[in-house]
Amino acid sequence: MAEKLLSILSRINRAIAISVGVLFLTCAGLVLIDICLRRVGASFGGTDEISGYVMAIGTAWGMAFGLSELSHIRIDFLRRSVGLPKWRAVLDLLSIFALSSTVSIVALKCWPVVETTLRNSSRANTPLETPLALVQLPWFAGWVWFAVTAWLTFVAGVLLVLRGEFAKSEQAIGAFPEGETA
Repeated sequence: MAEKLLSILSRINRAIAISVGVLFLTCAGLVLIDICLRRVGASFGGTDEISGYVMAIGTAWGMAFGLSELSHIRIDFLRRSVGLPKWRAVLDLLSIFALSSTVSIVALKCWPVVETTLRNSSRANTPLETPLALVQLPWFAGWVWFAVTAWLTFVAGVLLVLRGEFAKSEQAIGAFPEGETA
């Protein structure tokens, strides 16, 4: 069950990462066209604002993919000094628990920002006057998805550790030195 859960999360996060990549490429293309237009005295205007929004949304959604790929930075000097796989697994679980808890707090703290925007129908104080809910709702959803992914990964790790499958646990939630892969 744990492996299936991790596989499903990985597939979903890979699809999200591709979508975010397309979003980034589209935004880069828009900025490039705007730069070229400026050479002839024209401009779309607001591409700097739009690219900031795209970066915030893309980063929030991309964090779950980073977790699925074990690419988050972790200080693992203590883990490397522990010889037994069982204790490395315990440290891995502690690490993913800390990440899950922290991301959940971030997601919870994002909601009041979105709620205020929705209540006030807030718009950006820029020439585009972008309705901020259009930006903040997907941004918030990205943080929530990251928290959900982190907790489900933690649960999968716990299941693997409880079954004594420490090698699989390490592949799912472990830390690897740079250049080494799972």
